Amino acid sequence: MSYLISNCHLLVAAVSLSILGSEATSSTSAVGDPGMKRDGLRVAFEAWNFCNEVGTEAPSMGSPRAADCFHLSSSEDGGYGYYLNHKVTEADNRLGVGNSFPGLSPKALHDPDLYAAEKELYLGDLCQVEENHTSPWQFWMIMLKNGNYDTTSALCPENGKKVPPFPPGRFPCFGDGCMNQPILTHHPTSISWSGSTKYASDSVPVMRGGFNGTYDYLNSGSGNISYFEVTWEKRVGAGSWEFKHKLRTSKSYPWLMLYLRADATKGFSGGYHYDTRGMLKTLPESPNFKVKLRLDVKKGGGSKSQFYLIDMGSCWKNNGHPCDGDVLTDITRYSEMIINPETPAWCAPSALANCPPYHITPNNTKIYRNDTARFPYGAYHYYCAPGNAEHLEKPYSTCDPYSNPQAQELVQLLPHPIWAEYGYPTTQGDGWVGDARTWDLDVGGLSSRLYFYQDPGTKPAKRIWTSLDVGTEIFVSNKDEEAEWIVTDFDVTIT
Repeated sequence: MSYLISNCHLLVAAVSLSILGSEATSSTSAVGDPGMKRDGLRVAFEAWNFCNEVGTEAPSMGSPRAADCFHLSSSEDGGYGYYLNHKVTEADNRLGVGNSFPGLSPKALHDPDLYAAEKELYLGDLCQVEENHTSPWQFWMIMLKNGNYDTTSALCPENGKKVPPFPPGRFPCFGDGCMNQPILTHHPTSISWSGSTKYASDSVPVMRGGFNGTYDYLNSGSGNISYFEVTWEKRVGAGSWEFKHKLRTSKSYPWLMLYLRADATKGFSGGYHYDTRGMLKTLPESPNFKVKLRLDVKKGGGSKSQFYLIDMGSCWKNNGHPCDGDVLTDITRYSEMIINPETPAWCAPSALANCPPYHITPNNTKIYRNDTARFPYGAYHYYCAPGNAEHLEKPYSTCDPYSNPQAQELVQLLPHPIWAEYGYPTTQGDGWVGDARTWDLDVGGLSSRLYFYQDPGTKPAKRIWTSLDVGTEIFVSNKDEEAEWIVTDFDVTIT
């Protein structure tokens, strides 16, 4: 594709001025690109296996990290056109184990897990934006994850501890190689005056790019194959980037996840024990932040699609101390609002183990889960405690010990009137297919009142969130499913 576009149309000065204005950032925003309005896009891609590692790279694909970052500049022909100055080459995106790059440690050169982590830092350096009086930032992150786990491989630790192989059956896996990385195709962002039906009447060029691919190259079998796609589109100098997502499962890959994330620009993002790069130049802390975004769900992904309007991720130890990379004592903490109306409340008076020990109302009243007259069971899909917590209140359910590099804790929410004060959905179907909405969510206020386990007598942890994301987890469907959605106007503001 050619990045240089010239056209006989003369753009008015106002358009040129708006381009310069779109590069500015808001002083109250926690993200480098408030509302996704910046013409010079920064976006990256990461793929993981079941326990947030790489394991083995896909043939000829390199390490499963890639980026599309560029500046938009006026052409040198008097201002009649624009070109995109890309900061990441396709050679950069194809880097894999055995290929050196600036800053790569000798230890990581032939280790796929360490290599991917350091490649993300390298891509972050290429994409980094440094502005006056603010912290540097790198990119929006597209995260893709495969839920297959070959239990005979012993690749995934149990609550951070290495464990021997165990018999298959508990997790999906078609056999050897089921934890493979995907085939990835990159369509570098280009700029065009034509080919858009949506903007056909506009005399302003449109920028477009994307990533897509499949996991099904080892065991394609018959029928549909898995597929993922994220494309982005924006008019020059106007509006917000539209991130269009598609995710399709297959018989071989029935558990797939695809999210658009605002991650920490340094430190541990939610679910990882490596230094990361991202969009959150200021880390939001409960209760003082809000999240605004527009979500348009086109296809839901079936009954097993745990579609997250917003997913919060962080990490602190059971004694309340910040995480330090020790997978034996670090705990990933997640809270997720699921808006698929087919997702039931597993928390119930007859299933107290699936409920948090108590609910906290907006006026800070505690309602215990055995208070059947007042506890909002329908507001919780599922709560599970860290597998290494030592003082759990019975009955309890512990989280899957294998799908993160360390133990994890989940608080999964459902639309319910109890969340109205925070701007969250109150009724099943809110924000679902056919109900596109712009959400202004008091994520900080809500997250300050959710139950998270902590050892008795310890100082409460600071709830500082290192990942905020939107997307779906199609959780082991027994048939091929497809989800499709659009995210735009994503912003995180410190209140």
